[in-house]
Amino acid sequence: MTTATTSPASAGPHGGEVLGRLIRNPVLPGFHPDPSILRVGTDYYIATSTFEWYPGVRLHHSTDLVHWRPLGGILTERRLLDLTGTGDSNGIWAPDLSYVDGEFYLVYADVASFASGYWDPQNYLVTARDLDGPWSDPVVLHGRGFDASLFHDEDGTTWMLSMTADWRPGRDRFAGIQIQQYDRAARRLVGTERIIFPGTAVGVTEAPHVYQKDGWYYLVTAEGGTSWTHQVTMARSRNLFGPYEVDPAGPMLTSHGRPELELQKAGHGSLVSTPDGRWYMAHLAARPYTPLGRCVLGRETAIQAVHWPEGEWPRIEGGIPAMVVPVPGEAEPQEAPTEEWDDFTEPALGPEWSTLRRPATPDWVDLTSRPSFLRVFGGQSPVSRRRPSLVARRVTAMQCELTAHMHFTPANYRQLAGVTAYYNTRNWHYAYVTADDDGQPVLEVLSCDSGRRVTHDACRVELPETGEITLRVTFDGPRVTFAYQFAGTERWVDLPAELDATILSDEYAATIVDGEPEGWGFTGAFVGLWVQDLGAEGGYADFDWASYRPG
Repeated sequence: MTTATTSPASAGPHGGEVLGRLIRNPVLPGFHPDPSILRVGTDYYIATSTFEWYPGVRLHHSTDLVHWRPLGGILTERRLLDLTGTGDSNGIWAPDLSYVDGEFYLVYADVASFASGYWDPQNYLVTARDLDGPWSDPVVLHGRGFDASLFHDEDGTTWMLSMTADWRPGRDRFAGIQIQQYDRAARRLVGTERIIFPGTAVGVTEAPHVYQKDGWYYLVTAEGGTSWTHQVTMARSRNLFGPYEVDPAGPMLTSHGRPELELQKAGHGSLVSTPDGRWYMAHLAARPYTPLGRCVLGRETAIQAVHWPEGEWPRIEGGIPAMVVPVPGEAEPQEAPTEEWDDFTEPALGPEWSTLRRPATPDWVDLTSRPSFLRVFGGQSPVSRRRPSLVARRVTAMQCELTAHMHFTPANYRQLAGVTAYYNTRNWHYAYVTADDDGQPVLEVLSCDSGRRVTHDACRVELPETGEITLRVTFDGPRVTFAYQFAGTERWVDLPAELDATILSDEYAATIVDGEPEGWGFTGAFVGLWVQDLGAEGGYADFDWASYRPG
């Protein structure tokens, strides 16, 4: 995998210091929500939600808060996470990564539902001495709520926090922030649970994190829901169990009421300190294609500078998310990826790739049988939640394209392979090769819009018998298009359909049930390599290479 870079960041004075490096937000573009940021020594890590995608809990690393490198995921096998049958936007919600006494602790929820007033969130904990693993078998924690985190107190105790889910009709489904002690030696929760913060009138109080500073316990929560009214609420107390006083200045961070801001939905924050005592907040945000419109890229991760004088409330300038954040240090080249190329020569998929609902095991993701090829054995249909065969990567820019060279000879109409622009089982666009009843290979395009399949007959092309074709899927703002190139030629042919990219968004995927809160989608658009073998006849496609180019 190669990445092209450039363009140096500018320098400038701020408070008498040289702030030459620039954090350019979002630091993790595309679907990277619910960031948990952690520093160990001089290394920074961000863990983000992955929902129905493997590997579970995506991880990035940095040494300067500016440049971030994907490390892949933590929950890589069914021993740690089983997503078989997981619904759209269920699965891994809001992980929390912490470190104490030489060991990493990861808390995560595997959410089974978020409909009709229920969530069914099961929380787990895994630990490891090294982020590369091995990770322990999961410790089963409570299922009383999600967005769990661990707080390691200065006195050596550890506490688990989460929102409290209340299923009862007529009650507040977000019933406050609860806490319970976790015994690290016994690897279990002990003592009684208690509510330490009921939340404010804004409501939807979730995503708790506690920080200890200057004799205070500071409680960070998200409120207002994860869309346009999202915010970070700060409260503090001299006692871990409260009572907590809410910052009289209002939200620490929000985009609410500011539709002109490029970063919307700002909230769900976590804090980190630098070795020299500076503070920053990682938070989720989204970039709508139009003011308060659809966010095809999903919820992304941004970082803001925090001003936190001793004994005072922490502040983010203006209380709003900035696109560019100066940080101390000498100016360095700012990475700007131009194209990433994968020729599948490694023994495992690179960290840019994810797989849907099942880990990338050799029984269906084969990188060895045909050297320098990715062989994907066909899975179930595009609506399957049990055994799909989709290898995909996040859409990170409003203009981008995925191109792949494919070898595929379908035996019949039950075998399909190609490239897709994908959001969930109900919303996708797909250009694929299959076979007619007479065995003639054909290229077709099919869309799914809120569960309704839409054919694009003008895109149908009869193919030569070579079994080789290069396919391209392009995002151009609100449009998705497909193109193809025959083996041995240099001419690209655009397929005659301009498809709606904005159906691949959280907003479009939202469902409304009378009497219940709106159920949002929580992921983001992907581009990927998709293969079906609907008759379970052993069909597969070989991909020689794939490239992704943003902007």
